[in-house]
Parts: sequence; C-alpha cells; structure tokens
Amino acid sequence: MAKELNEDTGFQVSIKSLIAIGFAMATIIGMWFDLQAKHKIAVIPTIIIFKDGVEVARFQADLSFKMLATRKEVQNEINNQLMSDF
Repeated sequence: MAKELNEDTGFQVSIKSLIAIGFAMATIIGMWFDLQAKHKIAVIPTIIIFKDGVEVARFQADLSFKMLATRKEVQNEINNQLMSDF
C-alpha cells in the first residue's frame, strides 16, 4: 500500500535538493528540445534508425500517438541495415 505524502509523514527535503532537481529537469528538457529540433521530431513516439551517424529509417506515430509500425517492421529495418554491409 502506497503512503500518502503530507505534512504528517515527516518527509523533508532541503532547498538545495529542490534547486538541484530543478536544474536537472531544466537540463533534461533543454536536451529534449535540442534533439527534437536537430532530428525534426514532430510526434512522440518516433523511432529513428541511424547508420554511421546518418538517418536511414524513421517510424512515427499517427496523430493519436499510436505507433503505426510494428516491432517486426522496425526489427526488419534494423536487420536490413546490418546485413547491407555484407
């Protein structure tokens, strides 16, 4: 059973910890926006397959955020990219 967090639980956190958490969140959010812009991610989830640093395949969700590609289709593309070197 989960405990509810309230003033009676005795949970304490320092201002220093809250500031650190805030900076960490801002960093992660900033990194997300950088990646989103760099790779032109318009919808989540998006699966991008890279080969030698170049995008070779992209699978994106539809407007309802449902991934259209199956796991098998994504794996087949990965296998194709791996086998293309032989």
